[in-house]
Amino acid sequence: MSTVSSTRPGYRQLLRTPGALSFVLAGFAARQPFAMLTISIVLLVQHTTGSYGSAGAVAAVTGVSMALFAPRSGRLADRFGQRAVLLPGVAVHAAAVSALALLALADAPLWALFAAAVPAGASVPQAGAMVRARWAAKLDGSPLMATAAAFESVTDEFTFVIGPVLATALSTGVHPAAGLVAEAALSVVGGLLFAAQRHSQPAVPESAAVAGGGARTSALSVPGVRVLAVAFLGIGAVFGGMQVSLTAITESVGQPGANGVLYGVFAAGNMLAGVAYGAVAWKGGPRRRLVLGYAALALATSALWAVHSLPLLGALGLLVGLTIAPALITGYTLVETLVPAAARTEAFTWLTGAVALGQAVAVTVAGQLADAFGASAGFLVPPAGTGLALLVLVAVRGALVPDVRARIAARGTRGVGHRQPVAVD
Repeated sequence: MSTVSSTRPGYRQLLRTPGALSFVLAGFAARQPFAMLTISIVLLVQHTTGSYGSAGAVAAVTGVSMALFAPRSGRLADRFGQRAVLLPGVAVHAAAVSALALLALADAPLWALFAAAVPAGASVPQAGAMVRARWAAKLDGSPLMATAAAFESVTDEFTFVIGPVLATALSTGVHPAAGLVAEAALSVVGGLLFAAQRHSQPAVPESAAVAGGGARTSALSVPGVRVLAVAFLGIGAVFGGMQVSLTAITESVGQPGANGVLYGVFAAGNMLAGVAYGAVAWKGGPRRRLVLGYAALALATSALWAVHSLPLLGALGLLVGLTIAPALITGYTLVETLVPAAARTEAFTWLTGAVALGQAVAVTVAGQLADAFGASAGFLVPPAGTGLALLVLVAVRGALVPDVRARIAARGTRGVGHRQPVAVD
């Protein structure tokens, strides 16, 4: 347990946590493919079919499949250990993605692409959620947990700076399927490296209910997790809408290679905001910060559809990226206060799955809008998604208050004397 300080602990102190650097580096490699999958599918299927609508639909099937199966994967990881879930998962994922690429290149019918997209999405390695669960297990009750949430957001966005640029460069400069091939290869290599870090994975519960296969309470039964999932659906709408719309608008002006750069600028804004956000010792509670940060995100996305200049679009994309990090970081931080340790991997995968589902719906709708009304029409999706989610978040924000009695009961005497009261407003 890290020593409690009156100021926000820094990233250097965080990375001095025993064993942290090993699983952080391996986790970075394992999560890289997640940033490449959707854009690689969009670029390949659009190349083979000539339709952004079809490309968005295939990517959407992958996202919906991931959203449905990710929480189950997280629950199995909580029950049997992360390694037991990760090893078979990366093998299935690599095979499914390879099949999807071959079918697309063979001009297979759309239903065949959908069939391959289902296992490709269902088997996406949940490395980000697993890394967050490791931090939560090591830092339970420590003020370093908020710093860890910020660090993970920065790491996520660094992958989204690298991943789309790499996928776009490979798909447009080497071969249309090269992005998916690289994604499959990195899934295997990164997954194996992360699975090898067995000493840092959270302990598997040994209760009689778990050992005997009895019923377990889902993390989704926690009201606050359901509220956060809705908020993360809106964030997924931003990611999906930006990916398809940036692809469409750069194609329309004859500069397809600029797509990865523009999306990288958007992700860089998120990364920079994450670095700054994690370095500040905030006085206000996380619930209030989440609502205010989300309102800023909804406002920032509202002008995307009206911008047609690529430099201006890059500047606005940077602003949108700067507003995403506070919402993401605060949401993930709230999980540590809302959910018992034995269900945290599942809780994190519900949020990851919500982002994937929001992204899936967004790429479908944005693709249809781009086909029907022009490249910029897809930019209507991010403000619509975040606006609706903001209304829900404001209406039921009371669910984000942790049940202190339940947390103490779940923690047992371990929590006595180690945890300060949680500020919720």
